[in-house]
Amino acid sequence: MNTKIEALLSKEYACTSEELNGRETIFSIRADTKRPFIKILAYRHCVVVCTSEELHEKIRGILKGKSRDEIFELPYVYGQTIHYIPDLSSADTAMAPSDLSPVNTAAASMSLEWGFLFEKEVLSLRGLTGFGNSLEFAADGSTPTRAVCIIKDRGKVVGAAGAAASSVEGMWEVGVDVLEGYRNARLGTWLVRRLTKELTDRNILPFYSASVTNIGSQMVASRCGYIPAWVDTFGTTLDGSSVYQEIVSRMT
Repeated sequence: MNTKIEALLSKEYACTSEELNGRETIFSIRADTKRPFIKILAYRHCVVVCTSEELHEKIRGILKGKSRDEIFELPYVYGQTIHYIPDLSSADTAMAPSDLSPVNTAAASMSLEWGFLFEKEVLSLRGLTGFGNSLEFAADGSTPTRAVCIIKDRGKVVGAAGAAASSVEGMWEVGVDVLEGYRNARLGTWLVRRLTKELTDRNILPFYSASVTNIGSQMVASRCGYIPAWVDTFGTTLDGSSVYQEIVSRMT
């Protein structure tokens, strides 16, 4: 498990497995980006500050000697994501549909059925909308989703947990969506747990990501037996991706 995680982080943050298992702050360079880039990672006992080449020396000078928390408060970055992996030492992660125990009025009257689709089978869901975190199709009908677990209520898809491949073979990122009116009934938890079981049975390591501000998503991870593995920043305010780009463009 750690080997796959560290292979992914090494690619994303231009560092080595040895550095990831150290206790130092690492300043690495992402050579494949043409725009100003900065992203920060906390893994185990180390911190990695990955930047584009032109920012490397400046950011290193600003952050050298700073603590982990001070580094994550750098004004040039925004937002943080917690990434979780399943605790495979825990009990079986699967639950039967009868274990849903709906707690809201809408869910109590549901007639549920579930299904699991893998690889090319996922394409049968083309045209389905409203599931941007778990299942999204491009204009040409393609999708990065490699596996999906769905729940239907009287034939209508009301929840989905999907998994897309990462840059490391055998490690897929999980996302989940439940339609309005079907939430707070533990459907999201059921979907993630069911999908996790299907993937781990195929020797695929899933990981689940949640913003530090999204308490509901973090609760789903916890209920599904996932544990925090690493934290990183959303990205940079300098590469054009910030929602505050109009303000950022006036920065020097």
